[in-house]
Amino acid sequence: MKRNRAGRMLVATGAARDVTADARVGNVAADPRVGRRRWTALRPISALLVLAAALPVSAQPAATQPQVSQEPPHVSSPDGASLRAEARRLAARGAEYLLSAQEKDGGWGADKGPGITALALKALIQEPSVGLKHAAVRRGVELILKSQREDGGIYSAEGLLKNYESSVVLSMLAVLKDPAYAKQTAALQKFLKDNQWDEGEGKSPDDAWYGGAGYGHGKRPDLSNTQMMLEALRDSGLPKDDPVYKKALVFIQRCQMLGETNDQPFAKGATQGGFIYSPVNGGESKATETVDVEGRAELRCYGTMTYAGFKSMLYCGLPRDDARVKAALDWIRRYWTLEYNPNMPEKQSREGLFYYYHVFARALDALGEPVIEDRAGRLHAWRQELVERLHKLQRDDGSWVNEADRWMEGAPALTTAYAMLALEAAFPAEK
Repeated sequence: MKRNRAGRMLVATGAARDVTADARVGNVAADPRVGRRRWTALRPISALLVLAAALPVSAQPAATQPQVSQEPPHVSSPDGASLRAEARRLAARGAEYLLSAQEKDGGWGADKGPGITALALKALIQEPSVGLKHAAVRRGVELILKSQREDGGIYSAEGLLKNYESSVVLSMLAVLKDPAYAKQTAALQKFLKDNQWDEGEGKSPDDAWYGGAGYGHGKRPDLSNTQMMLEALRDSGLPKDDPVYKKALVFIQRCQMLGETNDQPFAKGATQGGFIYSPVNGGESKATETVDVEGRAELRCYGTMTYAGFKSMLYCGLPRDDARVKAALDWIRRYWTLEYNPNMPEKQSREGLFYYYHVFARALDALGEPVIEDRAGRLHAWRQELVERLHKLQRDDGSWVNEADRWMEGAPALTTAYAMLALEAAFPAEK
């Protein structure tokens, strides 16, 4: 163990990967970052705990990194006050950007539907420097409600993203806590429940579609839309014993690469524990490469869907000692990083990065543990690592943007909303 002149302990940390575990799933060759190390000073976050943050080398070429001008501050305090203050500062700067970027009609990217506007509004409502009474918030809410349809959903006229848009709108209305929107909230809850694939659409529990939600009625279900639906229903106060959760769990466990609980042929014998995008049509992963596991090709699990699935299982009421929950958490420990979307192929490793930060924060907040131990035995204060990472990525104007522009993350209003929502999940406003 080395020490610097200030007396702080220094430890060697590398990419947060268990090389033995990665060899088992065929990932070492796909990720040349494994094994790189740097010396980093430990930062105490409590009087009892000293933690080392694993900082893998980023997959993004230096030429496309966001423009930032300073290193993260030393955010250490026995009570976490400095860390919270830094998170609040970052979110407040993001709010300043969103307010300056609001369009004349009251939205953000409103020509593409109410989705980005709803995410931006939720971020602003939860930001103490703005709040629910701000004129920009009221203008945005008024614009969104114009898109409510006869079926109760709130979505763009084309109806291609019914579930996604209605879900993020419902979550936004939930944080307003305004009885004036009770009617719209109830209608959205009913719409989302009706959109779930179940007996009403002729699907039985033995069908791979059962319990899931897709972008719109008639669209094949996927885990991304399903977790958004569940999050919105939970945020809006749907009782925990509602049948929608039990049905969703059937779909969710079929997205997990865990053969002992996933009855789909593509998961037979699988022990990865992470999640893929959808179990429909033989299974689909947005991480396009498969991995070799003991001589057979398996669909590749990756960060966004694994945290989404993990969070959704907790929302559905599974206890932490359930085999499915434990397997998902083990995957998270194996592939721990905030530098890129975990276990994505190198060329895709920054795709969906800010969506990943959002589900990462919501999932670990639901878990309720401030520290996660990775498979190599390193301890991670996840809130601190999230703040430091988002500090590095924030641009001079307060925005965030993803140069790997897949899933619309090249739109700064969307990525700024994701980043703010991640910070707000990690550090809810003090009441």
